Amino acid sequence: MSKFLDEFKAFAVKGNAIDMAVGVIVGGAFGGIVNSIVNDIIMPPLGWLIGGVNFTDLKVELPAKEIAEGVTLAPATIAYGNFIQTVINFIIIAFCVFLMVKGINKLSAKKEEEPAAPAPEPEPSAEEKLLTEIRDLLKNK
Repeated sequence: MSKFLDEFKAFAVKGNAIDMAVGVIVGGAFGGIVNSIVNDIIMPPLGWLIGGVNFTDLKVELPAKEIAEGVTLAPATIAYGNFIQTVINFIIIAFCVFLMVKGINKLSAKKEEEPAAPAPEPEPSAEEKLLTEIRDLLKNK
């Protein structure tokens, strides 16, 4: 049991686990902001433009079904307006994550592009110098 706790402690203290936890918390808060943007800012004007429709009210109600004499099931509803809002939320979140990843990749690329000082060409060895002299002498003859 002690070994298990030691492994868990090593995992929890690692920077990656803490970074991941912070990312999940910030992501949850960001999701709330996006929901508010979609529900309170984007969808009301969009509903107004298409005739005063509130997207959360858009649904198809299936007829009630009688399963026994005097016993009727409540009608089922398909809330496609809520689905539309969820899709818009997803698109906005995906776009924001795309922009963040693109920005991080751009910063990473700038770090990699920093040119290092050019390495000086190595001095030719004595054998190479001798061979070069022989070649030059043969050319001149």
